[in-house]
Amino acid sequence: MVSSPRSPKAEISASGLTRKRVAALSENELLAFIQSVISDEQKMEPFYVLDLGVVADLFDMWTSNLPMVQPFYAVKCNPNPDLLREMAALGSNFDCASRAEIEAILALGVLPDRIVFANSCKAESHIKYAASVGVNLTPFDSKEELEKIRKWHPECTLLIRIKSPEISGARFPLGAKFGALPEEVVPLLQAAQAGKFTVSGVSFHIGSGATNFRAFEEAIAAAKTVFEKAAQLGMPKMHILNIGGGFSAGPRFTDAASVVKTALQKYFFNEPCLEVMAEPGQYFAESSFTLAASIIGKRIRDELRQYWINDGIYGSMNFLLYDHNDVILTPLACISNRGNPTCKGLKTYDSTVFGPTCAATDTILTDHLLPELQVNDWLVFHKMGAYTSSCGTKFNGFDTFAISTYIAHSDKS
Repeated sequence: MVSSPRSPKAEISASGLTRKRVAALSENELLAFIQSVISDEQKMEPFYVLDLGVVADLFDMWTSNLPMVQPFYAVKCNPNPDLLREMAALGSNFDCASRAEIEAILALGVLPDRIVFANSCKAESHIKYAASVGVNLTPFDSKEELEKIRKWHPECTLLIRIKSPEISGARFPLGAKFGALPEEVVPLLQAAQAGKFTVSGVSFHIGSGATNFRAFEEAIAAAKTVFEKAAQLGMPKMHILNIGGGFSAGPRFTDAASVVKTALQKYFFNEPCLEVMAEPGQYFAESSFTLAASIIGKRIRDELRQYWINDGIYGSMNFLLYDHNDVILTPLACISNRGNPTCKGLKTYDSTVFGPTCAATDTILTDHLLPELQVNDWLVFHKMGAYTSSCGTKFNGFDTFAISTYIAHSDKS
């Protein structure tokens, strides 16, 4: 059964650290849980539901398909404290990009050796802080970065970050901003050698939202070349390979995992002590969160229905400005149609959905078929955990960071 579906107040502050095995909610359980929050809390403001069972299932899928790769969850994707606690309890390590992210992970009781300071260009004050708390692994891709690290954290272990091949089809390629070019690798290794740094391995990232996973193979092949060049320079043997992020859940994950395993066997078969790490974010966060937003306004123009809801482009749906994935939603007419709140079988109309701000760009959906809904009904948005709350704003006074999160799961039989 669903964990405390009728007492959401008790679930708001749940830590998610329980080691008891839980299962993901079914669609009906999820919608029932959301309705219970709305009813019991007399809820009007938007809220998230974090399903701990989904997180656990995704972790199992990762370890089944990539048992040789240690995940370092990318905190930037979604820094929700309950998600971070659950990831820590499941055994994940963490990819942090700033002092604030490192502080958030250490506050959970996570040891600093489970953190990679994964930003290739770091502020000096953040480097100094990392040194003070014992976060001792970070990438670099320029001589200038080496100089900052030499000044503030000379004992730090380094990974040379290389630019991955531009064949991944990523929606968000990273090569223009991060990664050493092939001709820059040897000079950078020599600079690190001259500075008496320990360069223990190579990192790369094929980009977020990748579709051509052959990019993993080419990047792993390029990383092997860097291992060989370091050996030729007489540097200590490298033993870490960071394959970055670019993973998403579902069939695409198993496809990517297959390419990674094959490439590791092909290029690193003679490296029995190799430590392989990755920095997944979207993979764990996206489908773990569901957003419920209420309808705060309505207008009818001929057959067109226009709705305003209390979250939008400048809040949780900021990603729609850059990422045009299909929005997956369920109407929840728990005010106007209590007998059939999901509106199954009802006539639908061309509809537009706006966010709450005064910006004309705050338009979430156009030409979307929805049933007849009323003010104080709800729209439930699925797969809303990746770069949603973390990228929201306070524009017009609508504070994305004030949106509550409710914790839910089903008991595992």
